Amino acid sequence: MDALTPTKIFLTKGLGRHKYQLKSFEEALRRAGVAQQNLVQVSSILPAKCKFISRERGLSMLIPGQICYCVIARSDTDEHDRLIASSVGVAIPKDKDKWGYLSEVHGYGMNNREAGDMAEDLAAAMLGTTLGLELDPDRAWSEKSQVYKSSGLIIRTSNVTQTAKGKNGLWTTTVAIAMFLFD
Repeated sequence: MDALTPTKIFLTKGLGRHKYQLKSFEEALRRAGVAQQNLVQVSSILPAKCKFISRERGLSMLIPGQICYCVIARSDTDEHDRLIASSVGVAIPKDKDKWGYLSEVHGYGMNNREAGDMAEDLAAAMLGTTLGLELDPDRAWSEKSQVYKSSGLIIRTSNVTQTAKGKNGLWTTTVAIAMFLFD
């Protein structure tokens, strides 16, 4: 693999609250364990043979100030009781020599399951179209999930999701992150 192709990935999430929006975001990154890194947002490709590792192992490999590539979903609100959601979905092909997909969902009014299902659905749909699977976008995720998995082309989908309700007088921020690491 090329030096700029990640070899490892881990998922993390966080929630922050503060009277200032930027500090709320920083607190969410702190709870996710990545506040001391310089994050560079990238798009949605999961490199072939990129190995998933645990959050704990991934965090232990980080160095303060390190530039880290990631797929990040972020939602912010300063409205009391407004439900926010951030989710990163993952779709992994059965063929380990093929790339997979990551998707980001940032939204309002979705609970944990709804945001996670949407993120998985988006990742699987993007991967599915590259593999020749076209499904009706109006079908429920539970139906599409079974078709994707029974096709034998997509081995697994998953997500990392953080939701929260806004608190009066504070900014609330949620983040969901897929962090890439290099050997």
